[in-house]
Amino acid sequence: MNRLHATTAAGTLAILSASISVSVWAETAQPGSYMIDPAHTTVIFTVSHLGTSNLVGRFNTIEGDLTLEPKGSSKVEVSIDTASVDTNHEKRDVHLRGPDFFNSKQFPKMKFTSSNVHFSNGEPEKIEGMLSLHGKTLPVTLAVEPVGAGADPWGGYRAGYHATAVIKRSDYGMNFMPGGIGDDIKVSLNIEAIKQ
Repeated sequence: MNRLHATTAAGTLAILSASISVSVWAETAQPGSYMIDPAHTTVIFTVSHLGTSNLVGRFNTIEGDLTLEPKGSSKVEVSIDTASVDTNHEKRDVHLRGPDFFNSKQFPKMKFTSSNVHFSNGEPEKIEGMLSLHGKTLPVTLAVEPVGAGADPWGGYRAGYHATAVIKRSDYGMNFMPGGIGDDIKVSLNIEAIKQ
């Protein structure tokens, strides 16, 4: 085996070992404080368009913290830059940032703050809280599924969750084109967080 092949094989083995290490140590998340990893977290929304298709978009800038204490005080705080909306269509995204929708200049942040975190088998399964969006703050409940937790290859510890909710845009004063754009917005969060 030449040096190039040996180096490639060693690198592949290291990656496989790291993957095996993470999967072997997947477990119920350790209690404690976590910071959301924005590079591995996505916030996706889906809305009906003209009753003929579902438009999917995302927000590219998110930050937040989790405190997971199944037998104590838990909390979740998430902040999203509304100007980071991205539907893979620049003209539409400019419109979404404007007064007809998110009005990002006046309301640059969308924030969720938990009021109650319900656990099952040591993991959160439902999070009740308040969502501040477009100048209004209303209750929202997230259904939560744990994805996995464990040591990462860099000496840290991570936990991941998938959370979903449905909100009505009209509840938040977004009433543009009610006949063509659906009122129900399906929200899906894929969160990866690093233990602090």
